[in-house]
Amino acid sequence: MAESCAARNAFWRHFTTVFHLTPFVFPLKLSTTMEKVRRTLIAGNWKMNKTAAEAEELTRGILAEIGKVTDVNVVICPPFTALERVSKVLGNSTIQLGAQNMHFEPSGAFTGEISAEMLRNSFCKFVILGHSERRAYFKESDELINKKVLSALHNKIKPILCVGETLEEREKGKMLSVIKKQVLGGLAEVSKEVAEEVVVAYEPVWAIGTGKTATPEMAQEVHGAIRKMLAQLFGPVSEKIRILYGGSMKPENAKELLAQPDIDGGLIGGAALKASSFAELVKIALAQ
Repeated sequence: MAESCAARNAFWRHFTTVFHLTPFVFPLKLSTTMEKVRRTLIAGNWKMNKTAAEAEELTRGILAEIGKVTDVNVVICPPFTALERVSKVLGNSTIQLGAQNMHFEPSGAFTGEISAEMLRNSFCKFVILGHSERRAYFKESDELINKKVLSALHNKIKPILCVGETLEEREKGKMLSVIKKQVLGGLAEVSKEVAEEVVVAYEPVWAIGTGKTATPEMAQEVHGAIRKMLAQLFGPVSEKIRILYGGSMKPENAKELLAQPDIDGGLIGGAALKASSFAELVKIALAQ
């Protein structure tokens, strides 16, 4: 290939010299792939785990493994009590900080709550909203979650909107109707201009912490359906919105899941609590 290009370049140099034309040089290396539309995102949800000291130790372990990764976006979401400490440890690394929840109001008499401004002061770039545990244990509605999504976007924080069905809903054939309600409700009034900042995480509730997981084909079916829902809301912008799989992604199943066309990363639970397993997931994503 290089010899062929070199020969053609020699010919064109002679030709352009004779006819006084602007020379054109054939590239020695041609690009064979298009740039990926959506960059893979691996986000670790630490849930109610790790003291501030333990969070610092885990963060340092993750940094040692993947602290210079740039081709995959990496986010870690520790508990509120560890945000400031983890933020200082991350410093100027490529790993970004996220939170696990927030209130939609900027301030006020909301005992125990955290505002978007407080998260920004801790240098949070992402926030998980509408997680199945928040919906189940704290009865968060789509209307409430939508207020949080809009507040996050207003404050330049990327919301990770979680959606997903229970085992009962799946067995009754309500899977897609449940998810559509959550997607449309959670993203109500989000404009096309900021929609690209949204991340959606599909978490089949029956697969979280149970050791069960959807097959790659099952997961892709739902991710593809979510993509169509996003297209109804935002048109072509939907192709830029990342949809993560949040149903117990582990090093053992990550490669097959991430190979699916509409799975753009993972919202990681248990595997995010060890630097080695979390780093392995990121490395698997890098190899895709």
